[in-house]
Amino acid sequence: MHIEKLVSMANDIADFFNAESDKEIAAEGVKKHIQRSWDPRMRKAIVKYYQDSGEGLSPLAADAVKKLMEMG
Repeated sequence: MHIEKLVSMANDIADFFNAESDKEIAAEGVKKHIQRSWDPRMRKAIVKYYQDSGEGLSPLAADAVKKLMEMG
C-alpha cells in the first residue's frame, strides 16, 4: 500500500475522532483504531513515515502515530 493512502486513511480516522474536545482522548482513540484495524506492515510504514517527515499527517493523526511509535 502506498504511503499516501496510509496518510489519507490516518487523517480520515483523525477527522472522525476530532469531534472529541479532549485531544488527548482523541489521539488515543485514533491510536487504538490503528492498532486494532491496521495490518502490522501498515502500522510499521506509517510510523516510519512519521519518523522521516510525517508531512501531510494532520496534527491529531501525527500525535496518534507518535503514541503508536512510543509503545513499540
